[in-house]
Amino acid sequence: MEEKKWYVVNTYSGHESKVKEKLDMRINSMEMQENIFRVIVPERKEVEIKDGKRKEKIKKLFPGYVLVEMIMSDESWYIVRNTPGVTGFLGSSGKGAKPIPLQDDEVDRIFKEIGYTGDNVVTVNYEVGDNVKITDGQFKMLAGKITDIDLDAGKANVLIDLFGQETNVELELTQFTKE
Repeated sequence: MEEKKWYVVNTYSGHESKVKEKLDMRINSMEMQENIFRVIVPERKEVEIKDGKRKEKIKKLFPGYVLVEMIMSDESWYIVRNTPGVTGFLGSSGKGAKPIPLQDDEVDRIFKEIGYTGDNVVTVNYEVGDNVKITDGQFKMLAGKITDIDLDAGKANVLIDLFGQETNVELELTQFTKE
């Protein structure tokens, strides 16, 4: 008997979630749970901080593709291949040829990338040296200059003029905006 492996399925771009939903429904209605196990749209949550506002957005890692964990057989191949929105398998020459599964290290790398390890990506529109205006907290309304950014902690050190003395203060990335 074949073992279960991960395969990359090509879809119409922007239809990844619909394909996952339809494929999940087909797996249940055709009682294929013993052959087709999981369908995943590879995406991760990204945090973007722009003008002092924190926004989370979901970014697809591979637009136009979904991952399917399955035991490759004529029947499971047919069910996946004929799901509305699916255009084919990656690693298949077409003409009914069975696709090549992903290697285990590729699957591990993708899972790490999509956050199975809890990694989130934070992007900011600030750089060290930027002039900023503090919009929240005890230093509200003061101006300063970024001296250091710590994305993991979600904080930055900002040099401000406090009573004629230059002072470095630690602020949340949401407590200031670029001037």
